[in-house]
Amino acid sequence: MLTVNSISMEFGGEALFDNLSFQISAGERIGLTGKNGAGKSTLLKIILGSFRPTSGQIDTPKDYRIGYLAQDLDGVSSLSVLEETKKALKVIQEVEQEINDIVQRLETTADVSSDAYMRMLDDLNDKQIQLDSMGADQTEERIERVLKGLGFESSDMTKPLNTFSGGWQMRVELAKVLLVNPDIVLLDEPTNHLDIESILWLEGYLQEFGGSAIIISHDRAFLDAVTNRTIEIVNGSARDYKFAYSKYLEERASDVERQRAAKKNQERQIKQMERNIERFRAKANKAKFAQGLIRKVDAIERLEVDDDAIAAMKFRFPDPPRSGKVVVKAVDVAKSFGSNEVFRSVDFEILRGEKVAFVGKNGMGKTTLSKCIADQIDFEGDLSLGSNLSLGFFAQHQAETIPGDKTVFETVDDKATGDMRTKVRGLLGAFLFQGDEVNKKVKVLSGGERSRLALALLMLEPHNLLILDEPTNHLDMQSKAILKEAIQHFTGTVIIVSHDRDFLNGLTERVFEFNHHTVKAHIGDINDFLALKKAESMRTWERVEKKSKLLESKEKKVNDYALRKSLAKTERKIEKLEAEINEMNQALQDPEQYTQLQSDEAFLTRYNQKVKDLDKLNEAWAELADQIDE
Repeated sequence: MLTVNSISMEFGGEALFDNLSFQISAGERIGLTGKNGAGKSTLLKIILGSFRPTSGQIDTPKDYRIGYLAQDLDGVSSLSVLEETKKALKVIQEVEQEINDIVQRLETTADVSSDAYMRMLDDLNDKQIQLDSMGADQTEERIERVLKGLGFESSDMTKPLNTFSGGWQMRVELAKVLLVNPDIVLLDEPTNHLDIESILWLEGYLQEFGGSAIIISHDRAFLDAVTNRTIEIVNGSARDYKFAYSKYLEERASDVERQRAAKKNQERQIKQMERNIERFRAKANKAKFAQGLIRKVDAIERLEVDDDAIAAMKFRFPDPPRSGKVVVKAVDVAKSFGSNEVFRSVDFEILRGEKVAFVGKNGMGKTTLSKCIADQIDFEGDLSLGSNLSLGFFAQHQAETIPGDKTVFETVDDKATGDMRTKVRGLLGAFLFQGDEVNKKVKVLSGGERSRLALALLMLEPHNLLILDEPTNHLDMQSKAILKEAIQHFTGTVIIVSHDRDFLNGLTERVFEFNHHTVKAHIGDINDFLALKKAESMRTWERVEKKSKLLESKEKKVNDYALRKSLAKTERKIEKLEAEINEMNQALQDPEQYTQLQSDEAFLTRYNQKVKDLDKLNEAWAELADQIDE
């Protein structure tokens, strides 16, 4: 068990946490939520031990192992993917050395009945248990399983890590965290650099993980799938809910309504007391009574409503100048990096005022085509932009490239020109940088605050074409909703790269599907696209796409009757089991059955077993498909 014990934290005289306390038991997976700048990432660093709190402490058992994934990379390794990942096993090597040291001391101790000898035997036993829990006897197998689960191929293992993008480098860092079997994992926005397939794999891994987890994420579906508890940081304290994210939102709304009612009642009582004070203070025989009321009013601790403290961004993109009718036109566009073909024969037009989404798995070329349109990289073919065009590009890692030594105000003021020089403070206020916050150095900002600053920079000019590459990374749920509303009201043209269905829902008129070196346009928003693909979610679609690709490969290459028979049999089992689980889910969604089934241990045991069996069948299916593909 890990205990956060009366933690307080101050930065520059401002209180971030005030006497914050909670406990985490084995098996609990906590979603840590709160507005940007509330201190979520700071709290993880305090638990890790890299930040020292102003007061309070973190209590953990002896040999308690903490795994930590930061939002950003510290540096880039030149080692191969496999060798860099193996560095995580340094902890195992250290424990093995400690065991060897204890054995040597035992061999040189003459008195085998002494207390010192017995203590060494106890230490040896503890270290052996620790080594077993870290899976030291299956290291090579586990490294390969984890890396492949995160999307790496066998051919990637020997490639230098610095030849991969930042997203793939972050996956190696995640693999290193998972490999040491920590007692608790602290994950700060772990899905930012993962495609849907890898997110699904991580969900399954965490659901089976025997330790604890604290997760910061803007991915609502991921939090609902993985967490069983939510802690919200608000007004420097913790609000604890024994639910996943969506249920927490419902309960929190009820809490806020109760707080509003209590505050309204308190305000009514205070007003009544103040009226009595005014009534009696001028009367000599009531002056003492009035003074008592004044002291009583002063002593009342004013109630606060949580959502009063949650400020929201308030902005609209500037009205854009009118562009030509055809904003972007691509004819036979292709792009390769060396022998790696990204896409070919791409043809499309994007018209004035359209909002389109680029969707697909990582590595299919969404960001690459965005950079081609923005004229940041070269390409083959004809890619032209329309007349009177002003292009604003929000890159996937835009927030991370802002110089850290400047203040928030200096960062925007240096880029502002003309009349905007007089509106910098107002612009920053719209993005929640108010008062002394504009004098903060960029390097001390949270990931969400940096993203808000990057969006503010995009507002300095009235662009009529916006390219937004994963703009919701690091934004909290509320900021994400406000950004979506601003895009909906924008009258210019927008290209959005995202795998977030909630964000894309109702936002675009067309979806550009990136798949197998091609780009195909579909009319409608993301829901229309998924309906066309007969998928309920982005996650289901990408899984179906992988399955379709493997089945096409099977038809072309496979002549092994036994493998095909086994694959078909496994698919039938999966379909049967999915139908059974779906039927049980429908029963759980029925309010009349829910209460009874939640206390039915036999039902829950059957349900959990079916979910585990389905996971195993999916793994078996993937292995068979891989064999057929080979």
